[in-house]
Amino acid sequence: MFFKNARILTEDFTFRFGAFEVTDGKFGEILLENVPEDAIDLEGATVIPGLVDVHSHGNSGADFSDGDYEGLKAMAAYYAQVGVTSFAPASMTLPYDVLAVAFGNAKRLVEEAPAGLSVLRGIQMEGPYFSYNKRGAQNPAYLKAPDFEGFKALQEGCGGLVRIVDIAPELPGAEEFIRQAKELCTVSVAHTEAEYTHAKMAFDTGATHLTHLYNAMPAIHHRNPGVIPAAAENPNVRVELICDGLHAHPAMVRFAFSIFGGKRMVLVSDSGRCCGMPNGSKFELGGQDAWLVDGVARLADGTIACSATNLYDCMVNAIRFGIAEEDAVRAASYNPACAIGADRQVGSIKTGKVADFLVCTEDYAKRRVFMAGREL
Repeated sequence: MFFKNARILTEDFTFRFGAFEVTDGKFGEILLENVPEDAIDLEGATVIPGLVDVHSHGNSGADFSDGDYEGLKAMAAYYAQVGVTSFAPASMTLPYDVLAVAFGNAKRLVEEAPAGLSVLRGIQMEGPYFSYNKRGAQNPAYLKAPDFEGFKALQEGCGGLVRIVDIAPELPGAEEFIRQAKELCTVSVAHTEAEYTHAKMAFDTGATHLTHLYNAMPAIHHRNPGVIPAAAENPNVRVELICDGLHAHPAMVRFAFSIFGGKRMVLVSDSGRCCGMPNGSKFELGGQDAWLVDGVARLADGTIACSATNLYDCMVNAIRFGIAEEDAVRAASYNPACAIGADRQVGSIKTGKVADFLVCTEDYAKRRVFMAGREL
């Protein structure tokens, strides 16, 4: 199958006009010179890689941590429809036995691989190794000290699907946990009160990710710099950003991209089950009641919880906030794929990779979704 007359974001994340091939569900030659006459004419549309969300709890009334397989499939169906062709669902701070059920469902979805659904390519284990005071919407009843053996058992139980594990580095035992866990997956700093020295220790030891930048961590201070400068000065660290227009002001979105650069930014939705639900809905988040009011999800005490926005809309927001188009798309596709070790399969338009791509209008107002070369 051949596509022509397209504005393609090529593997070096530069837009070029031309044609491309899809064969056996993978990208063939890109920027063809000899285009078959019967190639599908995309009439100048923009073509970008399928998006990869590495931090989303749920949507459509379902949450990954529910441990409900049909709910997980419903989540994957929604992701696919909005252009998120690969995902790594995030768990909540919950008991190990509850997490084991959810992780088992993730393993089942990978094994069964139902058609027409976004492909599950990992798990982000968000909790329970967090600071009490920076727990955010995580349930304090289930917080734990770093526990590598407990984590390892969960990892083995799901066949190694945990691609990111989160930890507050100031907790006792955190350094040794990072040293061991980095051999199994990406380690991320999250929900932390860490001062600069603790954060630097974490990144020097092997943590290479920072979960939802700005949120659930100390703000930057010129005498007490904290986590963010420690991440910025370590070139191995990627940072997540929730770009829903609520969790971070547009100026702080621009600031993050200017400090970390387009190669290190990872856009995430951090969506909860409220994503896709009607205004005024009451829902459950990690064993706690929450409400969606005017697009904002909050716990009973007013704490801002998850987002109600999908990753495609977060990417469009980033562009609208002034981020270069190429950087915004990269941060929603290739960079997150790298964070979960899926960049050899997906995340960019490159010969040999799975042909997941979106055909978009110039202003990204509409999109068509292709997975493995087939339109949904």
